[in-house]
Amino acid sequence: MKVAIIMGSDSDWPLLEPAVKQLADLGIKNEILVASAHRTPGKVHDFAAGARERGVKVIIAAAGAAAHLAGVVASFTTLPVIGVPINSTSLGGIDALLSVAQMPAGIPVATMAINGAKNAALFAAQVLALENPALAEKLTAHREEMAREVEMKAARLLEKIGK
Repeated sequence: MKVAIIMGSDSDWPLLEPAVKQLADLGIKNEILVASAHRTPGKVHDFAAGARERGVKVIIAAAGAAAHLAGVVASFTTLPVIGVPINSTSLGGIDALLSVAQMPAGIPVATMAINGAKNAALFAAQVLALENPALAEKLTAHREEMAREVEMKAARLLEKIGK
């Protein structure tokens, strides 16, 4: 199992790092690349076209502004591509969100929220879990842990306010 993560700029790394950590926590290998759909299109092509042969099962593509990276990647592979729009302009990431979400018919890209890299990692894991029962169990355990954390925080709050 391997997920590839491609980002349009090294400045996107702080937003992608939680996705890498989430994948590692679930035992999913990853590869990372910085490449621009506009400035290094050949590199993007080679990355996407060769992903399946490298054992990649899902690709996460993150970019801001025009955010064409996810769509360009999707145009070169039939692997699932998950787009993460990045807030990198004065438009608050809406420009990137629309660029990723409005793919033309025939070249789909799953679209996460603006800066939604952690959810992209979890969505990639869900795709991989279709063929991996052990990973599906890890995802279930992850959700159960999140529920426990909510309950613990709620109990602490109620104790604090005397209810």
